[in-house]
Amino acid sequence: MPALADLQEEYEFLDADDRYRLLIDLGRALEPMPDALKTDATLVRGCSAAVWVYPTVLDDGRLHFLADSNAAITKGIIALVLLTVQDQTPAAISAADIEGALAPFDLKNQLSSNRTQGIPNMIALIRQTADRYS
Repeated sequence: MPALADLQEEYEFLDADDRYRLLIDLGRALEPMPDALKTDATLVRGCSAAVWVYPTVLDDGRLHFLADSNAAITKGIIALVLLTVQDQTPAAISAADIEGALAPFDLKNQLSSNRTQGIPNMIALIRQTADRYS
């Protein structure tokens, strides 16, 4: 996965169609999530598409998230969200300004409200997970 800053720089120069393609490519680059982990317990509520997020704890205590969606653009959005927190400590994730990191992508104005309505819920689930492990 690319660094968030590099991705932001590329995103700024793309037209709307290419931004969609970039999000779809991000989603394709996500680490595969086993179907067995796609359960009601890992489902993010409030998303128009199905989104699953499953945390794992690395040996050093950092959190690594597996995620998937049944919609390509939504999968790209969750990949973008994960770029802000992946493989960080629970304390760092809890303190992270995820919304601020995503602000330059202007997702609310770039995508339909159906596609973006679940982003706050994705972020909330990630923060709640980090708080549980802190």
